[in-house]
Amino acid sequence: MDGIFDIYLVEALVNGLLFGGVLALLSLGLNLIFGVVDVIWICYAELVMFGMYTMYWLNGVYEIHILLSALAAIGVVAILGLLVHVLVIAPILGSPPINQLLATGGLLFFFQSVATLMWGIEFKNLGLRLPILEYNEMYFSYARLLAFGVALTGMVALYLFLTRTYIGAAIRAISQDREIMVLMGVDSRKVYWVTALVGGGLAGLASCLLVLQYDVHPFVGITFGPITFIICVLGGLGNMLGGFIGAFILSLIISVGGLYAELEWGYVMAFVFFIVMMFIRPQGLLGNK
Repeated sequence: MDGIFDIYLVEALVNGLLFGGVLALLSLGLNLIFGVVDVIWICYAELVMFGMYTMYWLNGVYEIHILLSALAAIGVVAILGLLVHVLVIAPILGSPPINQLLATGGLLFFFQSVATLMWGIEFKNLGLRLPILEYNEMYFSYARLLAFGVALTGMVALYLFLTRTYIGAAIRAISQDREIMVLMGVDSRKVYWVTALVGGGLAGLASCLLVLQYDVHPFVGITFGPITFIICVLGGLGNMLGGFIGAFILSLIISVGGLYAELEWGYVMAFVFFIVMMFIRPQGLLGNK
């Protein structure tokens, strides 16, 4: 019995790590936008929803190759992210934070309503049946393993972009001190545009990975939006390394909690852990005071 129990625990830990890869990708995109633009996109998970719908229609309905469908989904969501910034965020950058939260929160309900009117409330999926991998009486989802690998590749690509390119250096610099960078001649508007494109592209990449595991519907963002926001706050808003670490901590708690009880209790344990951490370290794991 002890051996079987250990196997189940190892299986839960591995699955938690695999799930954490996609959550980390989502938190990186949201943290990148907040760190540069200083606005929290409450509607960020709804961008993921549109990417999942793009994958469904192109690959599931029109049978376009899955890689081409994925590239199109990433492009669509990246452009949508840019439009959100230009049409909604840019006009309210100088307004109080509560107005910014209300604007992006209202956009969340707008996106959900548009999706409901266009596609209905039915659950849709690609119809792919990816295999389950078995190792030493442990079972792992191939879709989740694939998602983890692609998410890790995306995170490495983002790191190289931010550290090896001029615009990446400008993004890092303006996230640290936007006033000084403007005085040094950096065009903050263009940096914001690139940040919105990259943040949207990360949401699009995450949508391609999540649609392999979950059905898509107008309210699928509710599944990932709150946990992504909590991860960003836990790690320290705007701190991408903190969000990366926070994603794996919460995903492990959810997975192991689901082993001992229902999966919903795993989320409850993760939220309780988050609340306790906010009392101990309100600025987040790696955030500044």
